Amino acid sequence: MKTSHVKTGVSLAATVAPDVLRRYASEQIVTLAKLVVENAFQPIVEAGTGTVFGYESLMRGQERIGYDTPLEILDEAHQAGQLLQLEQMVASRALAKFATLSNFSTSTLFLNLDVRLIPHGEHLVESLLQHLRKANIPPSSVCFEFSERFDNTSVPEFSGLVSRLRKAGFKLAIDDFGVGHGEMKLLCDYPVDYLKIDRHFVAEIDRSPRKRHLLKSIVNIAHVLGTRVIAEGIETEAEFIACREYGVDLVQGWFISRPTTHMSELAPSFPHLQELGKSRRGSQSLDEILIRKQIELLPTVYENDGIDSVFELFRRNPRQAFFPVLNANDEPRGIIHEHHLKEYIYQPFGRDLLKNKMYERSISHFVEMAPIVGLDSDAEHLMAIFANMEGSNCLILTDNMRYAGVVSAASLIKVINEKQLKTAQDQNPLTGLPGNRAIRDFMRQSGRDGDELRHFCYCDFDNFKPFNDAYGFHLGDHAISLFAALMRRYFFAERHFLGHVGGDDFFIGIVGWTKEELTEILERLISDFHDDVRGLYSDEHRAAGRILGHDRTGAEALFPLMRCSIGVIELPQGLVIDDIDRVSAEIAIIKSSAKDSEQGLVFHLLQRRTSF
Repeated sequence: MKTSHVKTGVSLAATVAPDVLRRYASEQIVTLAKLVVENAFQPIVEAGTGTVFGYESLMRGQERIGYDTPLEILDEAHQAGQLLQLEQMVASRALAKFATLSNFSTSTLFLNLDVRLIPHGEHLVESLLQHLRKANIPPSSVCFEFSERFDNTSVPEFSGLVSRLRKAGFKLAIDDFGVGHGEMKLLCDYPVDYLKIDRHFVAEIDRSPRKRHLLKSIVNIAHVLGTRVIAEGIETEAEFIACREYGVDLVQGWFISRPTTHMSELAPSFPHLQELGKSRRGSQSLDEILIRKQIELLPTVYENDGIDSVFELFRRNPRQAFFPVLNANDEPRGIIHEHHLKEYIYQPFGRDLLKNKMYERSISHFVEMAPIVGLDSDAEHLMAIFANMEGSNCLILTDNMRYAGVVSAASLIKVINEKQLKTAQDQNPLTGLPGNRAIRDFMRQSGRDGDELRHFCYCDFDNFKPFNDAYGFHLGDHAISLFAALMRRYFFAERHFLGHVGGDDFFIGIVGWTKEELTEILERLISDFHDDVRGLYSDEHRAAGRILGHDRTGAEALFPLMRCSIGVIELPQGLVIDDIDRVSAEIAIIKSSAKDSEQGLVFHLLQRRTSF
């Protein structure tokens, strides 16, 4: 009977005009909502791996009873005094749907909490806890989003509700960050787990230096405070790459996946993000290898553990002053420090007081927020976070958002020193210029930063082999050193990057120059090298303008005197690219064109992809 009743209700809702339904909806709004409102889930995904971290529950179907948006039906329910009942119905259905997922035990469900329900927060929390217990879902798998549509902190009961939610083990997020009332106050005064950057700051971020600088600053502030960052409303590949480059932890939007009411359409991961992430993970491999060597895997406590477990941990580890605190999903919540417990340890009956149920002091009461950053961050970024966090005991590292260990400032100094040593070892011994690893790092970093015009110049000697065969490797090395010296003469600014690919192949990276400025200098470089290298030939070969030698197949042939040809890839301002293999492929093509050209210099503009 229940199933047929629902089907009949939906069919009636579909046939009656929405404005007629809405006219009579206020008194029956929850009853009608039960017939038509559905929960759509939109994946929230790890930026570095493409793996699904959780889902935001979104209301759908309200238009069938005359409400264009979820906000309209919520406002109507509030005016009718039925907002609590409506939100309880929607939340309970979301939890029931969430429990059907195969990965619910390792995922997070994000629920929006209307500020107007804060005075009823205790009742709402108890109702949700009952549903969670029945479904065997830990509270740490649920995150409440406080929207900035209203000023949450102005509600007298807000502080108490936050404490209640934290004590119960729920996670908290600031939604619509940057466009609301008191988001900085929320971030400053309350223990927030996630910060959701509003779509306004994400839209076309790859074309806006102001947005990128703002995002970078917000991410750094959040990470210092132990808060993870979610970018909402990502709709293009370029927006995704830019957000990930500036340290966003999680992403959400149509480029990743649209909301769906059909659970069978939800995937555990997204291959197109994994493919985009390959080059980034490769670029961080050196840092990650070095950081992993310095990680200290401290014992942990869970926020819902008894106080006795903490005392026992400090007793077994007398030299350790703090321990990381995790939730049931193995996500770090912060640290618990011995100084938080000293007043109880050293006063009479202090421990008994902590264990007293009437006193209600659990581990969650003593958690201190700590910087939390993913393992795929570079060492300099981790050190910058330490520098901005006065008095921080440690930095907590995560792998796929789960606890991976802690690292100290001293350990990070070791990492940076070892990284510098590895970089020095990558330098070419003949020219002293950085090698392939540094070149790829420069290309990747510059490709992700679209603030200015960039040029990647690939330099290759023409007819070097016949010269080297005829005059020996000593003069061949002399020609290579000569070109390196000319490069340094013309490109000496701090922002210029000079690299030695190997043999007679070189790389020049330029940021901020116009094509005309660069053309003038490169033509001078080609001309000066050709003039200087003529002095290395014999009078006979100089007079003839050619030399007898063997090609790569061994056949005897005449070759012109050596010169340098340069193929230049131009990355226009605003273009953000993470696919270095694509750039390398373009360089291979343009390099061949440069060799065939009369001047030995060819430019190629890298175009923005129009489809993804």
